[in-house]
Amino acid sequence: MSSLLAGSHAPTPTFDALGVLPELVDALARRDISTPLPIQAATIADALAGRDVCGKAPTGSGKTLAFAIPLASAMRRSEPRRPRGLVLAPTRELAAQIAEELSPLLAARKMRAHPFYGGVGFGGQQHALRKGIDVAVACPGRLEDLLERGELRLDQVEVVVVDEADRMADMGFLPAVRRILDKTVNRRQTLLFSATLDGEVDVLVRNYQHDPVRHEVEVDQDALARATHRFHAVDAADRAALCAELIGGTGASVVFVRTKHGAERVAKQLDRVGVRAAAIHGDRSQAQRERALSAFRDGKVQALVATDVAARGIHVDDVACVIHFDLPEDSKTYVHRSGRTARAGASGTVIALVTPETRRAAASLQRSLSLDIEHVGDLAPLPAERPAARRPRPGGRPGSSSVAEGDGRRRNRPARPPQHKTAAATRRQGPRAGSRGGATSR
Repeated sequence: MSSLLAGSHAPTPTFDALGVLPELVDALARRDISTPLPIQAATIADALAGRDVCGKAPTGSGKTLAFAIPLASAMRRSEPRRPRGLVLAPTRELAAQIAEELSPLLAARKMRAHPFYGGVGFGGQQHALRKGIDVAVACPGRLEDLLERGELRLDQVEVVVVDEADRMADMGFLPAVRRILDKTVNRRQTLLFSATLDGEVDVLVRNYQHDPVRHEVEVDQDALARATHRFHAVDAADRAALCAELIGGTGASVVFVRTKHGAERVAKQLDRVGVRAAAIHGDRSQAQRERALSAFRDGKVQALVATDVAARGIHVDDVACVIHFDLPEDSKTYVHRSGRTARAGASGTVIALVTPETRRAAASLQRSLSLDIEHVGDLAPLPAERPAARRPRPGGRPGSSSVAEGDGRRRNRPARPPQHKTAAATRRQGPRAGSRGGATSR
């Protein structure tokens, strides 16, 4: 069984019609949630019926409630250290956000959830387990630490949720996820949500779900199109100054960079030119990350400078602008980053900073996006730009790239027209490449 919901015009059922318990409907109404989103309308009835569910849904589609409602419905009171519900999430921020979303629903049934992640001491988490919690919302690394310490057992878990399974795979956490699932009972119900369902995620589906019903929600192109998308031409050395100017003109902004070091550097550069900024990445303690996010939500800082993985699970209303300080590696990452703005029917602005060294990557990215993108600066040739014919180099591979990705070194590039020959545009070395930064589960 499978459903594809993008573009569907079928009437949306109510939570009552989906079979949601009255006390949970009331708890949702107190939060002004009355109409299910597409992924919720598709999956809740099957999950309430006890089926394993495999949901393909992008970030921001409402999937947290899609599994939180059935999870809260299925829960029974648990013994200390032996939760009956388990949610696995790839990052600290996402685990905290899920627990926050789930807690009011469980409270309506006089039950409790608690998040478990690294970056904080064990004391509070051990105390919660000893006191008794019904649903553990955990990052794999910290959960395995607690299992090794004998602080909890998973032999009474009846419902498991694996959220953002694709990100789990990207971060190398699926072996830990499999070890954890192996410690639960085979008769459990398993709900899995992911933006993609191939590769390692498909192995997880085949090995740990029983005849799952599949539902798919595609990216909300209408929401993406509500934002204004711009590609700005800029020299690498001028990005911070332009970024500060853009933030001053648009308002609260999330600035995306590739590396943890880059997040710290850009936040300091923005501070120096009068834009209050906070960095969030995997090397920061959980307390530091929470303070940064709280300051951004409260308007005490104008910009949150984040790596891709650290931004997973960040949900802040009224983000006016998303700035791709470093270009994303692919269209999927562009969509995920850009989804921080233009949420809940609002408008927003998405800006990508394109340096001379990243023109070709920007052209490829634009071709893969079905969006109306404005160009600011000398980017007119961008959509039609084609690689020039390359002469083979001694020992080189035929057809290899003429630009080393990320390091700005040019190899056999065609000469630019005279109007492009500025001093900055002819620098030999661009920003250094680095490994992608982000949150860890431990």
